[in-house]
Amino acid sequence: MRVGRSSQGMTLLILRDGQVPVRQLYLSKPVMVCVPMAALLSISSLIISLHLRSADRIAGLEHQLLQQQLTMEAVVSDKNEALRRLQSQVVSLSKESKSFKARLGTVSALQEQLEHFLEKNKLSVSAGNSTKLSSLSWDRSRKVGGEFIAVHDVSTDALARETEDDFSAMNTLLDEMQKQIPAQISTAQAHIEALSGTPSLWPTPSRRITSSFGYRRDPFTGRAAFHAGIDIGGQVGDPVYAAAAGKVTAVQQDGSRGKYIIIRHPNGLETWYMHLNSAEVRKDEDILKGQLIGQLGNTGRSTGPHLHFQVMKKDEAVDPLPYMN
Repeated sequence: MRVGRSSQGMTLLILRDGQVPVRQLYLSKPVMVCVPMAALLSISSLIISLHLRSADRIAGLEHQLLQQQLTMEAVVSDKNEALRRLQSQVVSLSKESKSFKARLGTVSALQEQLEHFLEKNKLSVSAGNSTKLSSLSWDRSRKVGGEFIAVHDVSTDALARETEDDFSAMNTLLDEMQKQIPAQISTAQAHIEALSGTPSLWPTPSRRITSSFGYRRDPFTGRAAFHAGIDIGGQVGDPVYAAAAGKVTAVQQDGSRGKYIIIRHPNGLETWYMHLNSAEVRKDEDILKGQLIGQLGNTGRSTGPHLHFQVMKKDEAVDPLPYMN
């Protein structure tokens, strides 16, 4: 190929084999200028387009990266907040545990006090299928069971909340026990006082009844009369014991009752001891059940040494034998 130049353009001669005629191609000057410019513009446009597309892609990737970074920071922040909350809950549970141990010690002390009280007074209180705290023990034998729940299935927050609920329930139980144990002690004390204040102890060593409660023939007049107690025969100087605990309200002597003692007990009860040889107690003195209060005698309106034992209930004489039985 041969090139020929002119002031107006360019002629291209295309030479091939000898048998092929020569071809001539004429390019004007504007064409010679526009074609390279168009190619250059096309290449530039392609480069710019690729650059813009690459910039958009990079911006998208940067945005995604920023979003992921923000998400990771939020997750880390949430985890840190969860850790702080968990640490706070652990500290709170630790304090609650110490408080629970202290209250458990208080309840155990109250329970020991109740047991000591009951043992001292020879009483046993049955509360059904109750469980004694001090009887609980830890058995490490493999006699266990339950549904399998993997550790990762239980969130720490839920576990902490569940533990807090358990402590709350145990504290409520301790509150009830702390209220109930003193009440049980008071009830046992009242029960003991009621038992000790109820006439049930035979007042003399002798068990020989010489006259019963109710209507009888009067030994002095021979006429029918009401006998308000029982007469227990014995020897002068035999000991006379209080049939129940109480307070002495009278230590007196007259022509009918002779020397006598009156003891007031709970529930509106009184016991009277008549025809005594002597009294070993004073008025307003607190008396224990079975305490020596005097000596059997033959004072007052009496036909021989005996004790007239009488039980008054709300100022009315009642048969003493049902109490003695």
